[in-house]
Amino acid sequence: MSKAPTNRSRNSGFGFDRREFVLAGLAIAATAMLPRSKVCASTTQPLVSDRRRLGSLEVSPLGLGCMSMVAGFYNPAPPKQEMIALIRQAVEQGVTFFDTAEVYGPFTSEEIVGEALAPFKGEVVIATKIGFDFQGNRVTGRNSRPENIRRAVEGSLRRLRVETIDLLYQHRADPNVPVEDVAGTVKELIQQGKVKHFGLSEMAPQTIRRAHVVQPVAAVQSEYSLMERVVENGVLSTCEELGIAFVPWGPTARAFLTDRFNEYSRFAQEDRRASVPIFTPEALTANMPLLRLVRDWALRKGVTPAQFSLAWLLAQKPFIVPIPGTTNPHHLIENIGAAGVNFTAAELREIRAAVSQIEVQGVRAPESANEDQ
Repeated sequence: MSKAPTNRSRNSGFGFDRREFVLAGLAIAATAMLPRSKVCASTTQPLVSDRRRLGSLEVSPLGLGCMSMVAGFYNPAPPKQEMIALIRQAVEQGVTFFDTAEVYGPFTSEEIVGEALAPFKGEVVIATKIGFDFQGNRVTGRNSRPENIRRAVEGSLRRLRVETIDLLYQHRADPNVPVEDVAGTVKELIQQGKVKHFGLSEMAPQTIRRAHVVQPVAAVQSEYSLMERVVENGVLSTCEELGIAFVPWGPTARAFLTDRFNEYSRFAQEDRRASVPIFTPEALTANMPLLRLVRDWALRKGVTPAQFSLAWLLAQKPFIVPIPGTTNPHHLIENIGAAGVNFTAAELREIRAAVSQIEVQGVRAPESANEDQ
């Protein structure tokens, strides 16, 4: 079998992809400009101290998505101890919000998160998700029946090593179970002290409203980035109206907005991006204007493309908490740095106007915002 083409950008050399090259350059420049005492202090002082709210939960403005820390998504399984160290490094840098799910692995992401965060009980917020059936370690379909939710919660509590789940999402809608039944079951679990807050993932505005009547929804999680903006068609406004936080997954469009790839990038079949529409050869070529805009604005702001893209999300609403995922300690620090990037109102208008003129390929249709995913 021939070797699949590399995922690295062909515009880079010496073993760096473009993102790593830019990040290294900015780090060197920043270090050169700082007094030595300031540089040393940065290794012990948290990089982020601001907070945002998910219901009554107070969290860092950026969380850490832990899906890619297990096999089956974008990479082979990284060494478990390295992922535990990465999560603990995030805590040391001020990150207090960690996102996982029963289905990631399945089960192994929760185990990693539970072991990593065991020393920090009461200091961090852990979100997990339920809503699937399993046969051994194989996912067999969606299942949000009350008895399956209770089964899932017991397993998550054990793997996460906690007495209460801070935020429990219904991962995807179950066409056979009304969302009111899901909300009612989670309400009972909250009354029993096994769950603190209820969340929904990839749900339409009308579904969010129906659930919120039964049990207040603390957070909605859906895909959102400079590239994928379908939630701006009713989902964000619904959250704002009801006082619900919004948690974007895929905030850098699966690393497209980090400038890691270009129109020549191709993906091995085991890489999830091989089946994602925005990464087809045609879409990559068509979407280069958006990436060029991100590069230009990153240079204007003196940050990396990843930091610009994450900071743009943070600037959209004060109740938005992105959860970029990474298995790379350097990218972790880079992502956290986005919390310190600010925009003027004029800059945000200019960015919005420019983005609106770019027709991207491979994204969701606007009407899909009104459908449960």
